[in-house]
Amino acid sequence: MKTDLPTILVTGANGQLGNELRVIAAQQNSYIFLFAGREELSIENEDAVNGFFATHTIDYCINCAAYTAVDKAESEKEHAFLMNAAAVGILARACTLHNAQLIHISTDYVFDGTATEPYVETAGTNPVSVYGQSKLLGEEMAMQFAPAGIIIRTAWVYSSFKHNFVKTMLRLMNERESINVVSDQLGCPTYAADLAAAIMQIITSGKSKVNPGIYHYSNAGITNWYEFAVAIKKLSGSNCIVNPITTEQYPTPAKRPAYSVLDTTKIKKTFGIEIPGWEDSLRACLMLLG
Repeated sequence: MKTDLPTILVTGANGQLGNELRVIAAQQNSYIFLFAGREELSIENEDAVNGFFATHTIDYCINCAAYTAVDKAESEKEHAFLMNAAAVGILARACTLHNAQLIHISTDYVFDGTATEPYVETAGTNPVSVYGQSKLLGEEMAMQFAPAGIIIRTAWVYSSFKHNFVKTMLRLMNERESINVVSDQLGCPTYAADLAAAIMQIITSGKSKVNPGIYHYSNAGITNWYEFAVAIKKLSGSNCIVNPITTEQYPTPAKRPAYSVLDTTKIKKTFGIEIPGWEDSLRACLMLLG
């Protein structure tokens, strides 16, 4: 193998996005990929991170690692902030020190959900949950310590890997005659395979280092969780009855944004990315899940 190929470090390598990047890595020979899960690299450990960067020549660091248990974060605030904020600062400092570009994944939960039109990157943030607060601080850490980096906010992520809404719906539809799904939260589902492809397009475009900053990425189109579930039902051929309910009827420890549609104009224009519609991507994912 040639050793002069650019090297991409993927942290949080065992999550949905990390696994989709593994799929891409196996199909290309233009980059060397280093995949690091918690066992390989504790990103909250500054000595470990600095040691890793010192022993590997890294050109890009895609940080997919995060504490994502939204409801549990309300009672595990310290851990959420450690993984979603402090660890991001550690990675950001290491990237700047070793001349690697940080590509950090953030979330629609940095917004309060009171908007009535898609959120642009410069919209005011106001997270309503501990998870959202920790991710916003992570963005601030990334921008402070790796100003040449890129932050990608995404939403409603699902894939054929790990736990997610699509796989949960398929399981429940198989187990029950009817299910209730919230219908008053609007957003855009994101197929992690599409997001992974977009990240790679950003890197291969050669434009990433001259276009740092915050970007939004989700699949095209607006829906709600109930309509999303109905689409899963139809495409999977389930006979389960899906009933719409309100957020009020389904209380959770963490508050969710009622509206979290992301405007993706900037990422499309800057990097020439074409974004598939959410229904087409859902169909592609369900084909993989059989």
